[in-house]
Amino acid sequence: MGIRTSRILVPFHGEGSGVAELTWAQLGIWQTMRDTGLSMNIGGTVPMPPGTTVQGMEMLLRYLVGRHQALRTRLRFDPDATRQVVSAEGELTLEVLDTDDDPAAAAEQLRSRYERTPFDYEHEWPVRMGVVRHGGEVTHVVVLYCHVAVDGSGIDAIVRDMANLDPETGTTTAPVSGLTPLELAAKQATPAGRRQSEKSLRYWEQLLRSIPAQRFGVSDDPRRPRYWEVTRRSPAMHLAMQLVAHRTGAGVGYVVLAAYSVALARLTGRSPSVAQLVVSNRFRPGCADSVSQLAQLAICAVDVADATFDEVVARAWTAATNAYMHGHFDPLALTAMLERVRADRGDVDFSIIVNDRRTRDGAPPPADLATPQQLRAALPRSTSWWNRKVDVLDAELNISVDAAPDAVDVSICADTHRLGPAEIEALAQEMERVTVEAAFDPAAPTRVGAPIAAGG
Repeated sequence: MGIRTSRILVPFHGEGSGVAELTWAQLGIWQTMRDTGLSMNIGGTVPMPPGTTVQGMEMLLRYLVGRHQALRTRLRFDPDATRQVVSAEGELTLEVLDTDDDPAAAAEQLRSRYERTPFDYEHEWPVRMGVVRHGGEVTHVVVLYCHVAVDGSGIDAIVRDMANLDPETGTTTAPVSGLTPLELAAKQATPAGRRQSEKSLRYWEQLLRSIPAQRFGVSDDPRRPRYWEVTRRSPAMHLAMQLVAHRTGAGVGYVVLAAYSVALARLTGRSPSVAQLVVSNRFRPGCADSVSQLAQLAICAVDVADATFDEVVARAWTAATNAYMHGHFDPLALTAMLERVRADRGDVDFSIIVNDRRTRDGAPPPADLATPQQLRAALPRSTSWWNRKVDVLDAELNISVDAAPDAVDVSICADTHRLGPAEIEALAQEMERVTVEAAFDPAAPTRVGAPIAAGG
């Protein structure tokens, strides 16, 4: 591929600087990155409209980094703790790639490099931007962020804030909104912040002491690399989720959680089903537009025994709502609590993450609902494929749900020493089957028996 690379130094200046403890969400994601060795860089590629210029992207980069403390934050590794350092000024690099070949391929190559390469957390600014040109015209922009700096909702806030840049002058048209990382760290260190953390961890501890200790058995088909991921793209599940959401009045996300809960219980014979949910924490005061890392995990348990699927959707709503209210805590205090629980009852297996990454939505209007004939016609169009096979993962079972064109993608990555490849694939298929059954039958039973007693 004929690619010529040039680099432009982009100076920036912004308000606010200082050194502080990591916020709870920063520390949580940093612990995961450190323990797994995964970079977890976040971002992607954006095709650009005709007329986009390198100078315009340079202006945008300067504006965003100067405006948002999170994009001027690096880490300092002190003997007693890792801290965040926010700088008021500096300069970073904008890469420009000129290609004679397919610009989309060049952009993907750049995105892959940005994603795979860990940041130099002490010295590198937490944003990488590159521009791809073909025939002198900008075709793509690639942006990746350090996950300690921002989460997905933080990127959404960045995108919204782009509207506040005057493209003629490079100046801002509105003040910054949302708490900064330094403000978040200070708030969490207050007595009120500590009380919030303690409240969340009381919820965690009560649940961890009440659920069955084990989720899985031992796989009879362990593999190397250890963790395998399958994706199932299902138009039928997409339609069925909407039908169930409309009937129950619940958001589609709660239908997803219910489908996972029933499918896992059918596969393992254990209820309740346990999951850690990704909590955005954007509903908290000052956090909706905060450009920062705020996401944390929160545990929930959904009892699926002797119930209809619609009843499980209601239980999923209750369980998830409780989790969302208790997903704001000090990770160091969580570690101490987990050690106490482990000393009392041994290891409790809750290493499961369910991450619904679709745009949050409520129940759809009746006009958009599929007919039974349309749902049946969609069933044969489901497809599955294997993705990554890796040696490390951030959980024993990680389920991600993403939007696809007129479909939903359910990606399941699991420890083959706990669930073999056939069971991983079966779990994805069962989530689809459970949802479609419920779409056809409001009284569809879970076909899962009474819960196993705690400690089982």
